[in-house]
Formats: sequence, C-alpha cells, structure tokens
Amino acid sequence: MTEPIFWLAVSLVLVAVCLAAVLVAAIPAFIELARAARSAEKLFDTLGRELPPTLEAIRLTGLEISDLTDDISQGVESAGNVVKQVDQGIAAAKRQVQEVKVTTRSVFAGVKAAWQTWNRPSRKPSRLPPSQLSPPPERSPQERREQAKES
Repeated sequence: MTEPIFWLAVSLVLVAVCLAAVLVAAIPAFIELARAARSAEKLFDTLGRELPPTLEAIRLTGLEISDLTDDISQGVESAGNVVKQVDQGIAAAKRQVQEVKVTTRSVFAGVKAAWQTWNRPSRKPSRLPPSQLSPPPERSPQERREQAKES
C-alpha cells in the first residue's frame, strides 16, 4: 500500500467516477437550460415584433393627452373670461338699477309736491295792508316732518 502508482490509479478512478456522476447529474440541467434558452429566444422575438407598435401607440396616446390638456386649459381660461364679463355686466346692471331708483324717487317726490301744490286751497288776498298781517307761526322741524307725512 505504499505504492504511489497504486494510489495514483485509485485517485484517477475516483476522479473519473465523480466526473461521470457530475455529468450524469448535469445532463438534465443542461437540457432544461437549453429549453429555457429557446423559450427566452421566442419571448424576445415576440417582444421584438409586438413592442415597437405598442410603444408607438403609447407615444401617440401621450401626445393626445397633451393636446386634450391644452384644449381643457384653453376652455377653462375662456370660461374664466366669460365669468369676468358676466360679473362686469351684473355690476353695471346694479349701478343702472341704483340710478333708476334714485331717478324714480326724485320723479315721485316732484309729482307729489306738484300734486300737493295743485290741491292746496288758494288763499284769498286780504284787504289788510301787509304791515297789519300776522306772520305765520314758526314750526319746529319735527312739526314740519309730521305735516309732510300726513299729506
């Protein structure tokens, strides 16, 4: 057993047996690896055919979305301008209504004063000289307001 050649031969036989066992175990793995490579190749071919049109469709969709966003922005801006114009129109209408209100009150006050003047009994001129006529009694502002309310 001290023979080195014997041990060399035994070692070589053991290494050959191990290599054979590894090859026997690796053959199904290599077969599966070849099958996976064929599947990956088919996948890459399909992606090569299908991906460019899909990417083009996605790009066109993005452009359409950008166009729609621009259109919506313009629509919102236009609606804002219309709202401003309506607001200005309402403010102008309010001013005109106030002016009409003041004018109407003035006209009614004038008509009322004219009616009161028209319907006032006329005074007969007295035959007394003006120095002997008694002056009209002084009325307070409150009495004047009350008399105005009554008539």
